[in-house]
This record gives sequence, structure tokens and C-alpha cells, in this order.
Amino acid sequence: ETSVIELKAKATRHKFEDTFIYGDSAVNAKQFDGLKKLIDTATASAQVIAMGATGATLTLAKLDELIDAVKGNKPDVLLMSRRSRRKLNALVRAAGSGMMETERDNWGNFIQLWNGIPVGINDWILDTHTLSGSLETATTGGANSTIYAVSFGEGTLCGLTSPGHLAVEPIGSLETKDASRTRIKWYVSLALFSSVKAAALIGVQD
Repeated sequence: ETSVIELKAKATRHKFEDTFIYGDSAVNAKQFDGLKKLIDTATASAQVIAMGATGATLTLAKLDELIDAVKGNKPDVLLMSRRSRRKLNALVRAAGSGMMETERDNWGNFIQLWNGIPVGINDWILDTHTLSGSLETATTGGANSTIYAVSFGEGTLCGLTSPGHLAVEPIGSLETKDASRTRIKWYVSLALFSSVKAAALIGVQD
């Protein structure tokens, strides 16, 4: 039973990581609005930087433009897909730039930093977005990805959760089956208190 609970908790974490990016409460009332919706990559603004009308290969200049779109301080993380991270590494090697560093985090894991900003990987960020007129129109059918620059903390992007955080609730034996049921609950959301504390670079191609 413990193993089953661990697997369910891991599945809940994966669902959170997906919803963190693509959540849309207007489509699914059980979801919170993710980064794509909070920044609104389908509407032109200073927080949405496009590689081109329909996308283009990532450049370091555009990555710097993304970072500069987050006002007040440097972003706390650059969140991207694995493909985008590979492209960033290739650009840094080709340019001979020393702005990509590696260090250990608080748990001893190695992390990469671009210009002192941690590079985070979200396995649920798709590389199939579609662009038209320098705006995202769909998350499938294309060859584009998105890189997010985000500041975390009070007055910026905050996570919201109920008291007790992730909870495991034993339901008990089932009447119709020789089995028991356990419910895992996590009431969580996101709030972006200032729009200039997050930005998106859309149309990122390999």
C-alpha cells in the first residue's frame, strides 16, 4: 500500500508540473491558471517576446531580451524544455561564452546557471507550439517551444496551498471489492501579483 501511495503522490507532482505551465481554469474548473495563461502568450504585450512571426532558432540575444523583460530584479529561474536547454548549451559552446556556470543546489544536485540565473527543466513544456503573427495560437501542430523567466516571492509569482499541503486520506475498505482506497488531496494554485515579474520567450526552435 505504501508503494501505491508513493506512486500516486508522484503522479500528483507530475500533474502539478503540467498544470504549472498549461493550466486553464476556464477550460477545467479543477485547474489553476498556469504560466502560459498568466502571462497570456496569445496576446501581444511587453512580457511576450517572440523569436519571429512563426518562430525561429534560439539566440543568446533574445534570451537576454527575455531576462530584461522581468523588471525590478533578475528572474529567479529560466524554465524551459530539455530541447531548449540543449540548444542553449550548444549556443554557449559555439560562442565560447563563460556566462553558463554549474553549481550545487541546497540538496547537492548540480544545476546550470545562465548569467547567474538557474536554468530549470520542466518535462511538460512542449516543443510543438504553433505561432502566427508572433503570438501563440496552439500547443500542438508546430515545432516551437517557450522559455519562461520568472521571479518568485511576495509580490511576484507565489504558490498558494491549503493548510496541511499535500494530504493522504485513508478511505477504507470498498464495499464491492476486496480492496481499500486512499485519497491524495492537494489544493494548490498560483498567483502572479505583478505582471512584470514574469515573461515568456515564444517561438523557440532548435
